[in-house]
Amino acid sequence: MIRSFLIALMLATPVMAETLDQQNARMFDQIEQEHAPSPAQMQRLREIFAASGFVGQGNPAIARHPMTPEECAARVPGGPDSYDDPRNARICGDRFMAPLYDPATQSPEDATACIDMFEYPNIPCSYPVVWVKAREAALICDAMGKRLCDAHEWEGACAGALTPPDYRYDLGSVAAMRNWHNATYAPTKNWAYGDAYQRGVCAAASAKSDGCGGGGFNSCGSNTYPTGAFPGCVSALGVYDQHGNAAEHMNLPMRPDQMASTGSSKLGVTEMKGSWFIFDRYYAHQDWCRWRAPYWHGGPVMSTSSHANYHLGFRCCKTVE
Repeated sequence: MIRSFLIALMLATPVMAETLDQQNARMFDQIEQEHAPSPAQMQRLREIFAASGFVGQGNPAIARHPMTPEECAARVPGGPDSYDDPRNARICGDRFMAPLYDPATQSPEDATACIDMFEYPNIPCSYPVVWVKAREAALICDAMGKRLCDAHEWEGACAGALTPPDYRYDLGSVAAMRNWHNATYAPTKNWAYGDAYQRGVCAAASAKSDGCGGGGFNSCGSNTYPTGAFPGCVSALGVYDQHGNAAEHMNLPMRPDQMASTGSSKLGVTEMKGSWFIFDRYYAHQDWCRWRAPYWHGGPVMSTSSHANYHLGFRCCKTVE
């Protein structure tokens, strides 16, 4: 299905740059084809995007992607459809999701949660959605029958083992919790692909737009790669692009009743995971799997003023019944 869509896309893409609305319309068609959401789900999805006016795969007028979807498809052994694992689909109830579990003691069938293999829209060889607020990311996941991941779920997906939640609520602040967490895991830090940062493995050799300073929709292109274009940028649990491409919104619970993985819709505060598309050129901060970032642009996930920018996207999780 993906290959035929890419061929049609190549033939249908106009010479002049698309508008954001046109770009999103094409993406919605692809979501319908690859994930088969209900009409009600698609209607809700369109409403969320329309209310924003910025959410999408970047400003098409200025984005300069270093790779096309067609070039991505040619790089993937077996093509993009090879990422569709029937066993995972049975466990997770959707395409392109990976079960979250601890291989030391469990099998994939023991998973009680799954995570998108790729950044949203979770379709290989598509560009990640950016300019999305944490609140909008949570709403989009909900519209798709999923939810925003808790920080420890993303970390486990990257590190190769989902371990029990380790939120030190008793420490009382984001900074204190972060410092304890990072000090605890630093001696055993790893990246999805190995024990040390490596250039050239992930989607991290792109560049910022000329004139892009602190960020701006009309000055900073979302110069991302298609998701899954680097097959070696994968964790032991089969999750891609957690380093490079787009950084990702996640939920950091500050109380037990803010954990998305236990059914909370209140949610906690924002946590930025991973890294983004320039990191092989400029390693701006740590991005090992269980590293928790400083409280950059922090605030409640469900705040209407939560942060959005040109290199920040998300992926969804799903509780397995």
